[in-house]
Amino acid sequence: MRGWLLLTTLLVLACTRADAQKVGEVDTAFQWLGPNHKIVVDAYDDPRVQGVTCYVSRARTGGLKGAVGLAEDKAEASIACRQVGPINVPQPLPAQEEVFSERMSVLFKRLRIVRMVDTQRHTLVYLTYSDRLIEGSPQNAITAVPVDRATPLPVK
Repeated sequence: MRGWLLLTTLLVLACTRADAQKVGEVDTAFQWLGPNHKIVVDAYDDPRVQGVTCYVSRARTGGLKGAVGLAEDKAEASIACRQVGPINVPQPLPAQEEVFSERMSVLFKRLRIVRMVDTQRHTLVYLTYSDRLIEGSPQNAITAVPVDRATPLPVK
């Protein structure tokens, strides 16, 4: 039974990492055993919109539970998405789509980033929040990237 649980946990951990690049981190609380509590900043390139990167900061729980991946991170995150190059949308986008997802606990809590297309204002809106199997958190953060009107912004 223990071997099955360990194998399942490892598979879940291996399959749930979003494609993020670590930008940096700062310690927020010293822990005698295990890593310190910290705030991490990751960069996520939008996989369907060339030229847009989202920067997400969030708390990471340290200590012994954090060291072995059993800690549940807080449901607080901040997001800032920016144009980092020429914006190109090669294929039509859904009006709303989850573009990134990453686990915040071993099994039931996830950080999500959703892209919404505001066609009236020619803008991409990104929302970050966390959810749980039973009860999510209303805490969220939002950012917007205006797209030049000369750049096509096709929507499905």
